[in-house]
Amino acid sequence: MKFAVAGKGGVGKTTLTAWLGDYLARQGQSPWLVDADTALSLGAALGLPADALPMPLIEDEALIRERVGKGFINLNPHVSDLPERLRVRLGNISLLVMGSVAGAGGGCACEANALLKSLLAHLLLDRDQCLLVDLEAGVEHLGRGTVAAVDGLIVTAEPSWRSLTVAGQVATMAAALGLTRQVLVLNRAQPPLTLPAIAGLPPLAAMIPPLSSLAARQLASPSVLGLPQHDIVDRICRDILCALQARVVPEAEGGIQPASPR
Repeated sequence: MKFAVAGKGGVGKTTLTAWLGDYLARQGQSPWLVDADTALSLGAALGLPADALPMPLIEDEALIRERVGKGFINLNPHVSDLPERLRVRLGNISLLVMGSVAGAGGGCACEANALLKSLLAHLLLDRDQCLLVDLEAGVEHLGRGTVAAVDGLIVTAEPSWRSLTVAGQVATMAAALGLTRQVLVLNRAQPPLTLPAIAGLPPLAAMIPPLSSLAARQLASPSVLGLPQHDIVDRICRDILCALQARVVPEAEGGIQPASPR
């Protein structure tokens, strides 16, 4: 069970990735969460304090040079030991902070990109585990060699024309790579809602209503877990996973109905 979460920046990809990882962990899974976004905020969303956050792989120049070299670089570096070496454990959750070349400060972009791609390919192709990847905008991390290993793409958007247009572009790009099992999640949205006719949009799996408990916390803490409205969050996670046909919960526990705010 390996999913990627994509969409325009600021639409709630990281929040949703944290919710799904926490939900799966509470269902007895041992999910691996990969922060491959430019913002590098997944650890904070999971409740990790700043001093416990690991160095992003994209910034570890010593490791990049050790595995990839410089100048004449190794495009297939050894990475099988890196997940356990670099992860941070949060109960049943394993967090890997990779980052994105788009957010690097310059310098060894080719070398860093080679290591990032090799590690992601290893996680997707060579390991049998529950995996959630929080992507940067677009699906550049998912090349043609690795996309077949992803069981589904969760495209996240807000109910606005610009956000949905980007979602359609991301979904179209992913479909061109062969990733056709996709669902759309609308953040900060409530029914009734009619989606505009934008090309490429996947079928709607869930709507995340504005959550008063999350809004009240955002200025005091970056964590998105343990909200008083956890029943709504759990319902959203079940809807998404069922829509992706992950068979994480029995069919009797839910269809694809948007959660209602309380």
